[in-house]
Amino acid sequence: MSSGQRCPVCAEPWVSPRLLPCLHSLCVPCLRRLGTLGETGRAAAAAATARSVLCPVCDSEVTLPPGGIGQLTPDYLALNRSREAAGCDLCADGAAARRCLTCGADLCLFCCQAHRRQKKTASHAVTELENTKDCNQAGQPLFCPSHPTEELRLFCEQCDQPVCRDCVVDRHRQHPYDFIGNVIHRHGDALRELLKSTQQHMGTLEDVLGQIDDMGGAVCSRTEAVATEICLFASGYVKAIEEHRDRLLKQLEDLKVQKENLLHLQKAQLQQLLLDMRTGVEFTEHLLMSGSDLEILITKGVVASRLAKLNSVAYNTHPSVDDRIQFSPRKRAGQCCGYEVFGAILNKVVDPARCTLHGEDLHSAHQNQLTGFTLLCNDTMGERMGRGGEAVQVTITHKDKRDCAVKPTVCDNGDGTYHISYSPEEPGLYAVCVCVKGQHVQGSPFSLMVKNKFREHQGVFHCCTFCSSGGQKAARCACGGTMPGGYQGCGHGHKGHPGCPHWSCCGQVKESSECLGGPPSDASQRSLLRTVAL
Repeated sequence: MSSGQRCPVCAEPWVSPRLLPCLHSLCVPCLRRLGTLGETGRAAAAAATARSVLCPVCDSEVTLPPGGIGQLTPDYLALNRSREAAGCDLCADGAAARRCLTCGADLCLFCCQAHRRQKKTASHAVTELENTKDCNQAGQPLFCPSHPTEELRLFCEQCDQPVCRDCVVDRHRQHPYDFIGNVIHRHGDALRELLKSTQQHMGTLEDVLGQIDDMGGAVCSRTEAVATEICLFASGYVKAIEEHRDRLLKQLEDLKVQKENLLHLQKAQLQQLLLDMRTGVEFTEHLLMSGSDLEILITKGVVASRLAKLNSVAYNTHPSVDDRIQFSPRKRAGQCCGYEVFGAILNKVVDPARCTLHGEDLHSAHQNQLTGFTLLCNDTMGERMGRGGEAVQVTITHKDKRDCAVKPTVCDNGDGTYHISYSPEEPGLYAVCVCVKGQHVQGSPFSLMVKNKFREHQGVFHCCTFCSSGGQKAARCACGGTMPGGYQGCGHGHKGHPGCPHWSCCGQVKESSECLGGPPSDASQRSLLRTVAL
């Protein structure tokens, strides 16, 4: 937004001021000297066709219209202020106070009296400059750029711009249009709604910036308190403890700088957003209060676009860090100058790369059977967090059926561990992603194979066929072991025995497992041992 009667770059009176998308005005000669992305020199030759430039007022990157500088919106408000501050057109010494509506000259009080005494100009209509709100009332109508002899009296709804009568029968034929006085209320109300929304965002940003300042003070206060504790603790030791103290203070300072840098970065971003919004609000308020109906309609497009873009910017409404900094004097800190020292700064922060997954059925599950695994959260040193409250997200998606997903349940145990349970309905291969604070944990993502419904064992879990059958020669076992003397089943220490208890139906050595054998036939049912396991 132009703040005076001169261009902010060259400090000269306005020469065809144009409005950039960031709502700052520059005169056309300065715009032509402005290079791509703010560069000067050889790049200035291509400024007229540059797609993006840096505003020299706010350093914002703005995109020029396809037609270049010529299609930027004229800033008639800046021209009006320039005219209002101009000197007398006759004597060039006094300040202009009135304007002749007949000849269009700005006159000082002395020249105005002489203007009325002369016969040729005695009948001219003269009015106060303060009473000329817009160019039409001042006797200087705004003419169409395409038809210089026609005034801009109409507004094309389809093209969203003021037009003249010749435009309506030429390029804007069959476009809906109306007189400017009939459409100004509707478009002005739309700008006021955007203005109201932007003002609400400004209030929120000011509150957040206040919170950031308070949090910065809290961080500094807490840092000073911890530094005092460290100094008191280290005063009882001589050289070794003094070096340990200095090391702790350096670590604390680094932590403070880290937190302050994050707060300063967030503050700078929000301040810039607030400054951009304040610029937009001030310009819009000035436009709605001081601009004519035609000026509002001419500028409405770029103003609405800027305010809508500012309103769509996402920002965090809370400080990006907290003041959780503590000192533990009893924590072992290793060796310092040959002495074991104690005392460490506690600033536990979960490290997703050090978080681990645990569970027997981590990579396998069964259809319609509840199963799960455990997530163990560790800090940056690889130590267990010991507390809950972390943001854990788990997704389980079928690799072949994208629309098939399992909804897991995450249970926070409050001690740094989280139990994830789920029950898949479809068999197949799934992809499991486990994230903490938006980052994958160690081993994530991983594949999960969901098998068909769990198959129960048809045999018995025994040590060997000879013991469980009471010495029957015809009793057999799926492990394939045999004994001398015509025994068809397995026995301790004989060929084929797995050396541990196992299932007689499939040979599995794990008692709580799925049966790997097929459906038993009548003959196998009679031969395989199906008695109570000893």
